[in-house]
Amino acid sequence: MLNHCKRIGLEVQLHDTAGHPVITAFRCHHPSRPTLLIYGHYDVQPAEPEEDWNALPFQPTVRDGFIYARGASDDKGQFFTYLKALEVVLAARGDLPINVKLLVEGEEEIGSPHLGAFLNKHREQLKADAIAISDGSQFSDTVPAITYGLRGLAYLELSVQGPRTDLHSGSFGGIALNPIHALVNLLDRLKNPDGTIAIPGFYDAVAPLEPWEREAMKALPFDEDKLKAYLGLPSLCVEPGYNALESKTARPTLDVNGIWGGFSGEGAKTVIPAKAGAKVSMRLEPHQKPQEIAELFTRYVKDLCPKEVRLEVKALHGAEPVLMSRDLPQVQAAARAIETGFGVAPVFIREGGSIPIVNLFKELLGLKAILLMGLGRPDDGAHAPNERFALRDFKNGIRSVAALLFEMETCCVR
Repeated sequence: MLNHCKRIGLEVQLHDTAGHPVITAFRCHHPSRPTLLIYGHYDVQPAEPEEDWNALPFQPTVRDGFIYARGASDDKGQFFTYLKALEVVLAARGDLPINVKLLVEGEEEIGSPHLGAFLNKHREQLKADAIAISDGSQFSDTVPAITYGLRGLAYLELSVQGPRTDLHSGSFGGIALNPIHALVNLLDRLKNPDGTIAIPGFYDAVAPLEPWEREAMKALPFDEDKLKAYLGLPSLCVEPGYNALESKTARPTLDVNGIWGGFSGEGAKTVIPAKAGAKVSMRLEPHQKPQEIAELFTRYVKDLCPKEVRLEVKALHGAEPVLMSRDLPQVQAAARAIETGFGVAPVFIREGGSIPIVNLFKELLGLKAILLMGLGRPDDGAHAPNERFALRDFKNGIRSVAALLFEMETCCVR
């Protein structure tokens, strides 16, 4: 990344952090023109299970118009479109129409734990009129999108400790409470029979969807049957009073992401395990605060925990939700740029996922114009085996970013 930025004519710096290094790169030759900050990350999710890949995950393979590799869509492929757009404009004109700054980190997939300190330290150096982030997807393979809303995240781990060691279930069954039973009962009581979340106070800060927003979502070309076929599900579970798209992108959720305990190997082993655990994530809506939700969750499960076992709850990860104005001139410039690149106007969407760093940019750098332009597709398989990125989207993305440089030139008056 560092060498590529140098090759195309950017001034580059490598910054050590307490974790992985951060790269910044600059091309700022126009004091009176707008500045665009571009964010990307060079880290990826683990490739496991590697046996489910059709080719080596870190050896890119092109098949049927797609490039397959870990990080192809999230986020190496998408960020690479920016480098190629800068390269082609510099080659054609000798300079860029605006000032451009790049910020590339290596810890996004673990919540960017050291980025806040870096932004604080380099606040002046990173000042800009807008930030562009492409770390998501289009609405579909034929409908590009700009994301104006992201759900937040509260991620916790539960550990239930029973006896000091595993016990023989024949000798001690009936007098020692099984930690797995206790854990499963706790997890089951996190939701009501209708699927809503049972934690007292969980919905207190959730704002209802505005009528205009529900109408806008209804107008999107959402195909529920196609989604069910892609997921391999006979039906979808949606929150009462909301449709599938609203539930998927704009309502809070709670999911058990993993559970463990006891013996799960081949054959039989009759034990009462000493401990059991689970990981739980909650996606949050615009007015919910991760720390407050984590506290509500912790209080609720501790109140439910039977006295025969001990419960520890650890908050592992959090992200603030985001809701942005679609009417900012920089956002409208991005919409025109995507239409130039993809040949069709983008739709505006809310995304069910979380990008923790977005609020860091808002709070620490004072950036209001955050351009979330997903260049991948919903079925790219980010975080999964056989992750891919369409070459057509790669090329359309390059055109869109190049167009954005020129649209930004006129949309922001310094």
